Amino acid sequence: MKKELIPFVVLTLVALAALFAPGAIPESFVTEGLNSGDIAWMITATAFVLLMTPGLALFYGGMVNTKNVISTMLQSFVAMGIISILWVVVGFSLAFGESIGGFVGNPTTFLFFNGVLSAAPWSLATSIPLLLFALFQLKFAIITPALITGSFAERINFKSYIIFIILFSLFIYAPLAHWAWHPDGFLFKMGVLDFAGGTVVHISAGCAALAAALFLKGRKSDQPLPPANIPYVLLGTGLLWFGWFGFNAGSSVGAGGLAVIAFATTNTASATAGLAWILFDAIRGKKPSALGFCIGAVVGLVAITPAAGFVSIPHSIVIGFVAAIISNIVAHWRSTTSIDDTLDVFPCHGIGGISGMLLTGVFANQKINAANTTGNGLFFGETTLFTTHLTALVIVVAFAFIGSYILLFVTNLVSPLRVTEKEEIEGLDESQHGENIVSPF
Repeated sequence: MKKELIPFVVLTLVALAALFAPGAIPESFVTEGLNSGDIAWMITATAFVLLMTPGLALFYGGMVNTKNVISTMLQSFVAMGIISILWVVVGFSLAFGESIGGFVGNPTTFLFFNGVLSAAPWSLATSIPLLLFALFQLKFAIITPALITGSFAERINFKSYIIFIILFSLFIYAPLAHWAWHPDGFLFKMGVLDFAGGTVVHISAGCAALAAALFLKGRKSDQPLPPANIPYVLLGTGLLWFGWFGFNAGSSVGAGGLAVIAFATTNTASATAGLAWILFDAIRGKKPSALGFCIGAVVGLVAITPAAGFVSIPHSIVIGFVAAIISNIVAHWRSTTSIDDTLDVFPCHGIGGISGMLLTGVFANQKINAANTTGNGLFFGETTLFTTHLTALVIVVAFAFIGSYILLFVTNLVSPLRVTEKEEIEGLDESQHGENIVSPF
């Protein structure tokens, strides 16, 4: 069989299996105890979060060279297709199915979304249907592998990329989501607070990005070419900022006061981080740049993600400020090394997520969110939560980095990860997709 036929055959088999899959003939939809206001907000928040992936495509696409814009943007868009199907088939089960030892969900619990329509609402989201909760969580699963793409932009084989994101979603993302967000997950039971994915999404993506940059090594060009389109980056940042309100405020899983607090802390941290980034650049003699503000704003969004529903609005200013400075320093350090993390995914998402996780352990306040049963943060004189987060951080970073490196190795055995030198020089838009940014629609 020709290699080109394999992906089509796989999708065909999935479609055939769906004909007779459990859940193909659903039972009645559960309506008892549901709240129409919460449902309306969560449908809106789910749409917000999906918009973040096209926003990320513009954000990344504007920063690469003109001959790699389409390939970079497509890597985000294709994740919407692949992960959507994977999540329905088995991903949601692995993340939120019946717990197997606190490490992963039973893959048969919601196979092909079986029982999702008729099941009782999720135990931590009792006022919305389980199906809506599953769809909300899907959008997080989509954007996580898309975030990684910035680290290997301009040199990744598209077919190999598809294999890698499938493996990453199954073996890294789904277990982490189970650990942190399932009531029986071992991080959840430890008392780790991750309101909207600082650990599950950003630390995992950042560590995978670092693993990918090390595995694929640098681009052939000694001097990276200038960004293709800064207005794309600005537009992408705006869409990410907008969508992040669904990401964070939606993680309250209801249309209540907690959603409003998360909305406020999200905006405040992002605004602070964007300003802190360009002002810190100015101290070092750089001009205040659009690119700098955009990167800083995204770092602030990343850092506040685990803390959004656990900290006060004034403390979100501190979180945005500290995360921006640390990420800026790491990004500058990275540029002096041979590590070719093309779009600084690890300094921004990895370090931003780590900063946010630790600062959640510093500033979390039980008066804001009663779901915080571990205790107040270090700022309030309690140490338990902070030490819990330190322990969890070591576990998550090791798992995400080592696991991703192994998956990259396996993917490379199946299909070479790097394009040839000729294809890289030609540009991935032409060599991988036969298109360019002036192609007619």
